[in-house]
Amino acid sequence: MVLQKMSTFYQDIVSNRKKRFALLIDPDKHSKASLSHLISLVNVTPPDILLVGGSLLFNPIEDTIIYLKEHVSIPVFIFPGDVSQLSDKADGIFLLSLISGRNAEFLIGNHVIAAPRLKQSGIEVIPTAYMLIENGHSTSVEYMSNTKPIPYGKTDLAVATALAGELLGLKLIYLEAGSGAAKSVGLDMINEIQKAVNVPVVVGGGIRSVEDAEKTFDAGADLIVIGTALEEYPEQLKEFANLRNRLNSTSPLRG
Repeated sequence: MVLQKMSTFYQDIVSNRKKRFALLIDPDKHSKASLSHLISLVNVTPPDILLVGGSLLFNPIEDTIIYLKEHVSIPVFIFPGDVSQLSDKADGIFLLSLISGRNAEFLIGNHVIAAPRLKQSGIEVIPTAYMLIENGHSTSVEYMSNTKPIPYGKTDLAVATALAGELLGLKLIYLEAGSGAAKSVGLDMINEIQKAVNVPVVVGGGIRSVEDAEKTFDAGADLIVIGTALEEYPEQLKEFANLRNRLNSTSPLRG
């Protein structure tokens, strides 16, 4: 029997609740040159983790994962858009259950298909409650998953959904505004969810500046995910890293 790896990244999150940030890499949005440049920046001022994936990929995810693993020392995790985005070359995967929607394929169907391969791979699997939050326009995730996001101002609904995810045993609450979102997840919503649950809260989508990131952290996010902002201006990576370091040196740890 193949056993999963010890959940090293997740255990580190829950045992040492510092502020963290992830860099999301979409294989379709990088040439080899742009990815090489990004890696050079990552190795100087690293994020805490690299996430690899996209709503729809034309380029094989494993090629990007292998390239990253050859050139960086931080964890490389899969952030899957669908069941085809799997690889045993990664360190782990955020196994997303789209609990804000009612499409059974993204709640359990794809997971059944992926489970034997994930079990055999032995990579770290973090069960993740994935919640789409309305951001002002339709997103790729919304279209591909055929689900509606939680309305932007419906904090009570978002809190109840997050609680359901935690009670079902999911280990992360991931609030997603969508790639290139017009606006990020509301700060009040993040704060109320952070107060309601005992698992780490992840926020992605629409965080385009260090100022956005600081507000999101202050609202209660344990981990933020940056994608589009660093595709457009990769040199901002140092600024996000400096923010994380500053907050961890001056702020009390959560819980």
